[in-house]
Amino acid sequence: MARPRTPLLSRDRIVAAALALVDTEGLPALSTRRLAAELSVSGPSLYNHFATKDELLDAVVDSVMGEVDLTMFDAPDDWRTALRDWARSYRAALAAHPHLVPVLAQGPGRRPNALRLADAVFGCLVDAGWPRGQATRIGALMRYFITGSALASFAAGFPEDAALYTADYPHLADAHRLAEHRRTIDEGAFETGLEALLDGLELRYRKLS
Repeated sequence: MARPRTPLLSRDRIVAAALALVDTEGLPALSTRRLAAELSVSGPSLYNHFATKDELLDAVVDSVMGEVDLTMFDAPDDWRTALRDWARSYRAALAAHPHLVPVLAQGPGRRPNALRLADAVFGCLVDAGWPRGQATRIGALMRYFITGSALASFAAGFPEDAALYTADYPHLADAHRLAEHRRTIDEGAFETGLEALLDGLELRYRKLS
């Protein structure tokens, strides 16, 4: 029997299948046995590419970080515009893979794309004149805000039952309509928070000069 021109498995193929599984069914669904079944291979064959499940998960998470646009840091017009554009791209990547947000929130670890992201943000701020200590804190602040905004939907947290609110919560008389406008509310809240955060940083930045 002739050998296939390309290997049956590759790291990229395994990562793509694992990401699709997590996106569809959540992080608990990811196991060596289940992933092998999805790929129609034997479980031990996966270990030729990833020694442990944690190593595989790191690769899956880092593939999501690779979706974040960093080109705005190549030659930024100003730090504020670069941070705004990056924050939007970062949130979009997290929103596309919400089951992985808790893992992403833990920090970059040894993941190349995540470290590249951290390096780009920090470098942009330092090059713009921010002291290194403040640049570190701003990078952390931005990550807290972006990952927090992607953890869950505010609007979807309110049941669509008008009777629930009318008796005891008069100020929430329209809360049952929030879920219907989930995307508009959640994205609007993110944009409002982002601009407020950048406004505050702008005031601090002016004090540096």
